[in-house]
Amino acid sequence: MVGASLAGLSAARSLRKRGYDGRLVVVGGELHRPYDRPPLSKEFLAGAIGEADLALETDDEELDAEWLLGARATGLDRAERAVRLADGREIRADGVVIATGAAARTLPGTEGLAGVHVLRTLDDARALRDDLARGGRLVVIGGGFVGAEVASTAYTLGLDVTVVEAAPTPLAAPLGEAMGAVVSALHADHGVRLLCGVGVKGLSGERRVDAVLLEDGRSIPADTVVVGVGARPCVEWLEGSGVALDNGVKCGADGRTSVAQVVAVGDCANWYDPRTGVHRRVEHWTGALERPDAAVAALLAHGATEPGVPRPPYFWSDQYGVKIQFVGQAAGADSVTVEEGSADDRSFLAVYRRAGRPVAVLGMNQPRLFTRWRKQFASAAS
Repeated sequence: MVGASLAGLSAARSLRKRGYDGRLVVVGGELHRPYDRPPLSKEFLAGAIGEADLALETDDEELDAEWLLGARATGLDRAERAVRLADGREIRADGVVIATGAAARTLPGTEGLAGVHVLRTLDDARALRDDLARGGRLVVIGGGFVGAEVASTAYTLGLDVTVVEAAPTPLAAPLGEAMGAVVSALHADHGVRLLCGVGVKGLSGERRVDAVLLEDGRSIPADTVVVGVGARPCVEWLEGSGVALDNGVKCGADGRTSVAQVVAVGDCANWYDPRTGVHRRVEHWTGALERPDAAVAALLAHGATEPGVPRPPYFWSDQYGVKIQFVGQAAGADSVTVEEGSADDRSFLAVYRRAGRPVAVLGMNQPRLFTRWRKQFASAAS
């Protein structure tokens, strides 16, 4: 198991649940045992919960696994089916689960400049939490979900917050233009400045950042900056291994890769979606929890199983006290209609359709109604 976060842990659990009783080695690049990432931008960042609350393993859980933490994978020998580590060790295996996740993208030239953060790991969250405790002015570069959650948390902590988004409409990629505009309006509702359609030229400051420089010539004063411009799959270590790479590890509908007895799960896995006929990398908590079981089933059966259809992608976000939930895929929808509540009240349910058929659902503060729709999607997929 190369990767010790939620996807790797879920795969390990599935292996034991499905009866595998052999040697199980879990390699993790971080020094931490598996922990929950969604609270890093919300409750943990706000100081409402501690590190112990992030633990994904239960007190009585026993996977009988060997944990190699703080160990970085540097290569995969296809012929020997062996994982090479940075410290020179080599681990041979009958099966390999790739769960190395993704890393936050950074702004070139900002290395070593204090006050500039990304948010992907527990260590990232620790450092950012310390800086937010200083108060002052926060600029978030990127209006996606992580950036929006950080902005929301910083607002509750009393900081002066500005969000800079290069696209004309934040969240247009996952939600579409219309609903992206509605959800991102939460910033303005709470007095958080949102600057759209403008890129970042760079940062200023000698030892510590003091401003964000925009492409249009403006300068936004900043005591702390969070860069939330997406993530890249951590697959460099697989170059030359024979494992097909394309926006991550290219997989079938059950996680199987181009190399026998090697599967991929989590944020680094670009799974085939039979519903749309294309590959898609799903960077959501629920996918990391659910999809490893299908990959493990294929691994134990040596690829003899018939791949099923993965459940439609689902994700959620909490911003400014509003619960945002989404299931399905907005891309390709030819209509979206609000069918319950009001977008102006930030409490509604919207359905995306393609040729009259529902393909996605968005809910804002409509958890019960949304859950009913999500169950319908799951039933249709199975």
